[in-house]
Amino acid sequence: PEAPSAVPIPTQRPDIAEPKPPAAAPKPPEKPADTHDNKILPDPRSAELPADKMPAEEVACRERLKTLGVEFEEHKAEHDAEIGCSIPYPIVMKTLGKSISIGAGAELNCQMAEAAARFAVEVIQPAAKAEFGADLKSIGQASAFVCRPRNGGGKLSEHAFGNALDIASFTLSDGRTIEVGPVPPEKDANFLNTIRTAACGPFKTVLGPGSDPDHALHFHFDLEPRRNGGTFCQ
Repeated sequence: PEAPSAVPIPTQRPDIAEPKPPAAAPKPPEKPADTHDNKILPDPRSAELPADKMPAEEVACRERLKTLGVEFEEHKAEHDAEIGCSIPYPIVMKTLGKSISIGAGAELNCQMAEAAARFAVEVIQPAAKAEFGADLKSIGQASAFVCRPRNGGGKLSEHAFGNALDIASFTLSDGRTIEVGPVPPEKDANFLNTIRTAACGPFKTVLGPGSDPDHALHFHFDLEPRRNGGTFCQ
């Protein structure tokens, strides 16, 4: 019988490179320790407390108010550590000048009180005389010091430092009342526009009807410090 044919030797498989393990995903950078999880840092004014003796600038401010004919009362310091509100030397205004009264409870810091009084005497009073031929008798304030954040939360309102005044109406010596609102009568609108335009400068923030729904029925004036002394007026 014939010898069995030789079994063929299988060819060697070519070497196949083992797949490399996937590169580890880069780790996200760690948050810096001072971000406070994106929370807004406390306003430095929140820590302000009255000194044993009233500072000279506060005394001088009160003397200027008296010269303007402003009637006011001293008020105890306002401070709420939990919320952050603070006015070390608040006053409660009764008048904005010799013949201009202001609604009850107008508690402000002295600097804001002085700015409001000067604006009433130097701008609002002449505007009332020019447009209506009558004197400004009183201002209806909608809000002064209120310990709260801004509407919508987050940063503290300037009201929390007595640094803002909301005005809802103006009453004249002839009994006429001009309400701040979205669609005032023409003469009222001219008067209100004059005030709103002139306020941008003496005050650092000016808001009112058309700015947002929260300011549809009053003017908001404040002295919030802004970069390079700028203003925000809407």
